[in-house]
Amino acid sequence: MSGELTELQEQIIRFYHHNPFVEYLHIKVQPLATGEVRLELPVDEVHTNLYGIAHGGVLMTMADTAMGAACLACNKKVVTISLTTDFMHAVPLTETVVTTAKVLHDGRHTMTCECELQSKHGKIFAKAHANFYVLGQFVE
Repeated sequence: MSGELTELQEQIIRFYHHNPFVEYLHIKVQPLATGEVRLELPVDEVHTNLYGIAHGGVLMTMADTAMGAACLACNKKVVTISLTTDFMHAVPLTETVVTTAKVLHDGRHTMTCECELQSKHGKIFAKAHANFYVLGQFVE
């Protein structure tokens, strides 16, 4: 990203660097010039299941985190109500998964988002959809 980060983007990065599970999985949180947040995950052995592919729970965590970040970018602090993920292709070891989420509904009490988990070349591994409950403003 060229230029300076906004205060909100800096707060989002700090927020996720204090999230032990996101840090444990080594998910990289990158603000974009558009105000969106992009997540990247280089799939390592710790992310895989017995078949040597990314565990579905890791991908769901990434989707949940990306959609939560989209809510934070709207200055809303949220918790997940529901999350649905459709898996289309296995993610092999050493692949990098990238995603940005889109807010579909930005309400006072609830938000709805969607995202696609893709390779850097655009191959779609999974799509996710979630509903969130708004706890309040992220930055007062």
